[in-house]
Amino acid sequence: MTKFNPEINPLVENTTPDKLLGFQATVSKIPDILMLTLGEPGFNVSDEVKDAAKKAIDDNRSHYAESQGEVQLRQAAVDYFNKNYNLNFKGPENVIVTLGVTEAINVVFKTLLAPGERILMPVPAYGPYFSSLTLVEGVRVDVPTRDNQFKLTPAMVEKALADAKVPVKAVLLNYPNNPSGVTYTREELTDLARVFEAHNLWVISDEIYSALTYDGHHVSLAEIIPDRVVLINGLSKSHAMTGYRVGFIMTKPDLIKEMQKVHSALTFAIPTFIQDAATVALTGSQKWPAEMLEIYRKRRDRTVTKLQDLGFGVIHPAGAFYIFAKIPADLNQDGEAFALDLAKRGKVAVIPGDGFGEDCADYIRISYAAGDEQLDEGMRRLADYVHQVRQEAK
Repeated sequence: MTKFNPEINPLVENTTPDKLLGFQATVSKIPDILMLTLGEPGFNVSDEVKDAAKKAIDDNRSHYAESQGEVQLRQAAVDYFNKNYNLNFKGPENVIVTLGVTEAINVVFKTLLAPGERILMPVPAYGPYFSSLTLVEGVRVDVPTRDNQFKLTPAMVEKALADAKVPVKAVLLNYPNNPSGVTYTREELTDLARVFEAHNLWVISDEIYSALTYDGHHVSLAEIIPDRVVLINGLSKSHAMTGYRVGFIMTKPDLIKEMQKVHSALTFAIPTFIQDAATVALTGSQKWPAEMLEIYRKRRDRTVTKLQDLGFGVIHPAGAFYIFAKIPADLNQDGEAFALDLAKRGKVAVIPGDGFGEDCADYIRISYAAGDEQLDEGMRRLADYVHQVRQEAK
């Protein structure tokens, strides 16, 4: 029988800590460890964005910002995403500026889902979705995708809805996907959108990695079914602004008004000087994001090749900056045991696959967002470790 602390909300007490952060905290204490774990771009923010933040501080932009977001930043977001992804948002009334995508997810869950309501979630999925859903008392309906190279299909959606036997209110789709790097073509998204509409599902579309699409152009679900989509995006990945914590919720104004109630209670507003810097990021030169994309592409290609040479099963990532690799059959296929031993003996940290879904325990996630030298040294250490384990097994 589970014992509860009467002074703690049972909902919080029963929330499982994020495995990604927990594992990282464990292995970071190992001397000389090299981290290929978090999605932290190995680049600095552009000088024009840094200059905008400095100027805002010098200009005493240190007072409360408008809670929903400064009007100029919300308009810049509308202009940027409309232009880049063929969207049709009308103006600032379509946007809330959030404290990163993490807050955005929590705002959207809290607004759309009453306790006990269900949401479809293709797995593997970003681990913090799970804890955020628990905290709003939502119910996850997992849709395993590994048998289809980690892609959701209309047939999977239909089956999951039928198997649920109770109403499902929403679906969360993250693409390009963390951890797998897969993304969707316009045709695939159109087919999915047809099913989402037929079942009157709200679609939470987390497109934070949209700018990191290597093959073709990213297509947003907000273009295809704008009236059913809540679009989430931000500047952490596209502009290497992880520490600035700038996220966006974009959807129709009547829903934005309801979400603003939650956002104002959770965060009120992100700092004014950061909003000024974010406005410059969206309206200034996009040369730096384009250069980062090409660097990531080269890292992806050589890292995939090295992993395949070692016998890992890899689906070529079409976006983001992760490789979700199946551990070779002759090695320990318990991803957590593999990753922990790799960290201790090989001195390189990767993330066990079960942090993204229970049926992915035989996978690891490698981030190639780190600098070139760090990534290449990490892959050298991984290769040495694999060779050593294979020699020991002989």
